[in-house]
Amino acid sequence: MRPTLLSPNRNNEDPTEMNGEEDEGVSKIGMQVHSDAEAYSFCNVYALRKGFSIRKGHVRRDSSNNIRQRDFVCSKEGFQRDEDLSEVKNINRIDRRTGCKALIRFNVKDGIWTISHINYNHNHELAKPEERDLLRSCQKISHVLGGMRSSKAHVGIGPTQLDFHVANGMGGVENVGDTKKNTTNYLQRSNDGMIEADDAQSLLNHCKSKQSEDPNFFYSIQVDQYGRMTNFFWRDGRSKLDYDCFGDVVCFDTTFRANKYNMICAPLVGVNHHWKNVLFGCAFLLDESTESFTWLLLTFLESMGNKQPKTIFTDEDDAIANAIGNVFPQTHHRMCPWLIAKHATKRLARHYAHPEFKKLLDKCFHGCYSEAEFQVSWVDMIKKFNLEDHLWLRKLYSLREKWCLAFNLKTFSANIESTQRIENTKHFFYQISTKTMDIIDFIYHCEKKTKRMRLVELEEDYCCKYDVPRLKVSSGILTHGVSVYFNKMFSFFEEELMSCIGVRMKEVSNDGDLHIYEAIEEGQGRVYTVQFSSLTSDVSCCCKLFESMGMLCRHALKAFDLNNLTSIPLQYILKRWTKDAKKGISVSCDISISSGDEKSLQYLRLSKLMHEGNNVYNIASLSDSGTKIVKDKLSEAMRLLEEDKETINMLENLRKVDEQPSDESDLPIVKALNDKQMQD
Repeated sequence: MRPTLLSPNRNNEDPTEMNGEEDEGVSKIGMQVHSDAEAYSFCNVYALRKGFSIRKGHVRRDSSNNIRQRDFVCSKEGFQRDEDLSEVKNINRIDRRTGCKALIRFNVKDGIWTISHINYNHNHELAKPEERDLLRSCQKISHVLGGMRSSKAHVGIGPTQLDFHVANGMGGVENVGDTKKNTTNYLQRSNDGMIEADDAQSLLNHCKSKQSEDPNFFYSIQVDQYGRMTNFFWRDGRSKLDYDCFGDVVCFDTTFRANKYNMICAPLVGVNHHWKNVLFGCAFLLDESTESFTWLLLTFLESMGNKQPKTIFTDEDDAIANAIGNVFPQTHHRMCPWLIAKHATKRLARHYAHPEFKKLLDKCFHGCYSEAEFQVSWVDMIKKFNLEDHLWLRKLYSLREKWCLAFNLKTFSANIESTQRIENTKHFFYQISTKTMDIIDFIYHCEKKTKRMRLVELEEDYCCKYDVPRLKVSSGILTHGVSVYFNKMFSFFEEELMSCIGVRMKEVSNDGDLHIYEAIEEGQGRVYTVQFSSLTSDVSCCCKLFESMGMLCRHALKAFDLNNLTSIPLQYILKRWTKDAKKGISVSCDISISSGDEKSLQYLRLSKLMHEGNNVYNIASLSDSGTKIVKDKLSEAMRLLEEDKETINMLENLRKVDEQPSDESDLPIVKALNDKQMQD
């Protein structure tokens, strides 16, 4: 219902509307609406037209707790409270408050909301027309816009065309107050079909079948209020093993859609000891909302024993950032520089074609080793190409701590930001899907592709075990390196060591055991500071390659060479990059387990056995003789278990339970022992 004009006060008009024409977007004293929602919607539309965002302010209630007065204020009203300096903050939020006094006040009587007071004056700059769709309160989809979009979507018009038609109907794109992502989310949520019942049942049946084969298989389904499936996540037991070994860094991609429901396919990917992609799990999401991402991350965390990654890479997305802040407070959130560069080619196409601009932007991403150096480089780029008013660059700058190397040198990231890790993942999924494929068919193809990916890893394990790289020079530290690392990681180590030839090192301080050097690479002007302890062999370099990647840099290796070290100190051998990466992994679980919680202890023991046995089974399956060896040893292990008193007592206790057998009886080793004794 449109607001009704009773008796507007002409002395309190919006100064921006003094053109003598009536405008339904103008707010005046005396206007009426009939609910809190209508009042908010009306103020929001007005705020959008003027270029500011609103929020609900002070509310006054009567003795019956009914609203009698409500303020809607500018989002910049007031100031943030003073921070407690002793409080540890997980997120550094931007302060956008300016103490703005602008507001619209409604008095409420007998269900009628009447504007009683307006302050039009803002103490800050209002958003330009092209910036208004970025205003936070204006990114709400009203029922009117939703209805317009739904009616057009049902006749086969896509999101891009929908925005065009809706913008025309609203008098221009600046009046829509909505983004393309909101359009997609709305259409996905309002789709009555969602996942068809037959497809959902097939998916559920498949997951139950996989769980019977793999006790560590995990899946979770979220449904809406009507019982329809909206979000889905799954991972198998091998993914859990891989996450225990390589889950310190995760890439989370949400840019891929390829199934008949147009749901978001969201793989969670890491990097293994061969510098190859490894899949930790995958999800189908109905939309790109904070709620969906929060559900997925909570589910993923639960499936991985509550182990948070050290670093997670994502696209530039506020909804993802909010979810990560809520679910992974201990994780460092990074934006993938490769994806940002991809966006830059579109948003800065005219400038990006200029070699000097690309060089400056690349330096801001990867070439700065201090915050001050980044600031100088950024300002130089902005001024040189006159980009002070570029909206996307402004937002990018506000997020600089999530993508600039200078702010992340001390955070372990496996150095994967320098690769096209996410693009390789998308290529992996594009190979196995079509836009008409059912979700269950997608999962079948994904399982086949994942199996092939793991076979490649097994083949590399085998080849690296027997095919040792030929050393370029005779060196003790190189010999040690080739015995520790697999071939790919050894090639990185070898490259850094050979690059020592071009490093000039000068000792600038010597305090007994502590030596401080300045290192300069030939052809470069940058000076690197290196500290080395001859007592403990501890070394540190300002380039922080070891801290961020887990691999010693050429400057640190030069210090080793000057001090005649012939092997890599143990503190600088990161297990995740070595040939022992998957050996002796302890199961990560944050749940405190008492000695009486036998079920939890049994699952932990099973997980440990699967860790140890997984590689054995994979290698044995390569040949008939290997398979026979493992089968013979398993028969011997079964015989020993049948003679083990503790195991026999546990089986007897299970048989004495009068009720339906618990989940423990479904575990492979217990089931096998039961079957064996029944046969006997």
